[in-house]
Amino acid sequence: MRKRKWLFGLLSILVAAFLAGCQSVGYYKQAIVGQMEMLTHQQPLSDLIKNPGTEPGLGEKFKLVLALRQFAETNLNLPVGKHYLHYVDLQRSNVVWNVYAAPEFSLEPRSWWFPVVGSVTYRGYFSEAAANAYADTMRKTGFDVYVGGVDAYSTLGWFNDPVLNTFIGDSESRLASLIFHELAHQRLFISGDTEFNEAFATAVAEEGLRRWLLEKNDPAALKKYHDDLARKKQFLNLIQVVRSRLDIIYGGTDRETARGDSVERDAAKRGRKQLILQQLREDYARLKQEWGGYSGYDAWFDGPLNNAQLNTVSTYYDLVPAFHQLIADNGGELGNFFSRVKTFARMSKEKRHQKLAEINASGQDRFFAKPPPSKRGAVLPM
Repeated sequence: MRKRKWLFGLLSILVAAFLAGCQSVGYYKQAIVGQMEMLTHQQPLSDLIKNPGTEPGLGEKFKLVLALRQFAETNLNLPVGKHYLHYVDLQRSNVVWNVYAAPEFSLEPRSWWFPVVGSVTYRGYFSEAAANAYADTMRKTGFDVYVGGVDAYSTLGWFNDPVLNTFIGDSESRLASLIFHELAHQRLFISGDTEFNEAFATAVAEEGLRRWLLEKNDPAALKKYHDDLARKKQFLNLIQVVRSRLDIIYGGTDRETARGDSVERDAAKRGRKQLILQQLREDYARLKQEWGGYSGYDAWFDGPLNNAQLNTVSTYYDLVPAFHQLIADNGGELGNFFSRVKTFARMSKEKRHQKLAEINASGQDRFFAKPPPSKRGAVLPM
């Protein structure tokens, strides 16, 4: 039965590719080949744990994954199924690379349509070179573009998601957050609403990590958790301020960039945009000093900053506080929380986001767990 489901899923992707045109055929071919690579190279965790040739540290990580699966099912009411029972070493640093894009003078993300998942705000490749090549084509058409490596994604139940070498080396907290995040996609996924799906999964992961650390009763881990909460909130505030300033410029309400003809206005907007993004770097440098040199966000600032990159933070976090408020409103009972959130699937996207904004305004964003999972939460097909 499972094999037939695999074949049906792959066939659906191929049919959609042919309907969409020749360029899409090549794109979906790489997605299918990449997924098949994982299906054909899996090794059961149980065998690897017993195998004396398995590195001791790796064997302990496999045991941790099994414990996290059990916790997710028992304590978080997440559908673990047969996910994360096998291991695949892909011999590369990321499983896919996502391409994000946005217009030069807009924070509205570019979206792409795919079978099953509908419209999403990224396009993924199993090859970094292919991702960069597509990113270059987008840049030539005037888009701001950002390419981010992804170490895990959910196939939304079409396949049993494996443990990958791309994330097994993570710390216990990051590993727990990743698994809870991806399993949350199994609990609920609304086609065509990336922001809702990723914020929901992020909130579940944050709450799950908090409960996991509380059960372990590890004072040092809990202290680190709360330190990360504070830093993460400060980082998100930085991004929110920058987005607000850019919105004013892009919307034409900034007097300094509203003079002259279209060429002069665009030049003024471009200059103001770069000044704001440079200010963001300087503000982050000051934050690092306050944090005693903590460098958890350095990688995010490594390359040129642009609208597409700012959107990756917005996609994951703008709606997160509303989901935490819903958890609190349901007394922390996740079963009731999931039932409540499921009702949002029947709303239009506009109505759904409006309701979440109202919930957000009525509550407090009290829960923050770790730096933005810039490498988390993608879903198949890429």
